[in-house]
Amino acid sequence: MTIRVVIVDDQQMVRAGFGALLNAQGDISVVADAADGEAGVRAVREHRPDVVLMDVRMPVMDGLAAAEQILARPDAPKVVMLTTFDIDDYVYTALQLGASGFLLKDAPPADLISAVRIAAEGNALLAPTVTRRLIEQFARARPSATRSVELNALTGRELEVLGLLARGFSNAEIAASLVVAEQTVKTHVGRIFTKLSLRDRAQAVVFAYESHLVTVGEDGI
Repeated sequence: MTIRVVIVDDQQMVRAGFGALLNAQGDISVVADAADGEAGVRAVREHRPDVVLMDVRMPVMDGLAAAEQILARPDAPKVVMLTTFDIDDYVYTALQLGASGFLLKDAPPADLISAVRIAAEGNALLAPTVTRRLIEQFARARPSATRSVELNALTGRELEVLGLLARGFSNAEIAASLVVAEQTVKTHVGRIFTKLSLRDRAQAVVFAYESHLVTVGEDGI
């Protein structure tokens, strides 16, 4: 199955470079690109992609506003924010809105290709160690709070799984840590998403920090 991609970035060279790289892959097709968020929203409506690569800072409508509109659709594609590290607050908000993660613009080509494939699968957080570092930065700035009452909906094992997931563990690593089958972990993750009304692992990580299930400095985090 071919992964359909829309690239939204105000730099023509970025759109052309990313497009050429992705179109060279047998399983990826760039179906449209756009130079601003408003045009990006229209492109998504028209072409119904699987994945959107979305720049943060653009004219007319920025990437955050565009991502919010796109992710509000019932048939929303996965959105990956393209960013530099000087606009962390925008990326954090995008994760809260439901973006699947983010990718640094100067990342190696292989990372871009991998990001598109991972996002299309819908079951992984992009660059977990970098994303975790980003979220921790905001966690340090937030006042201490009690654990969210929503955590009461989770079983003890589901809390364990969510905690490990927030630390960037893959399903296989969680399974090894808890000495259970990987399929069992997948089941737990699915139940966590359902109980907490989360779209994906990116939102789960945000929730784990905001609810203080995981805190900065815990277990070396």
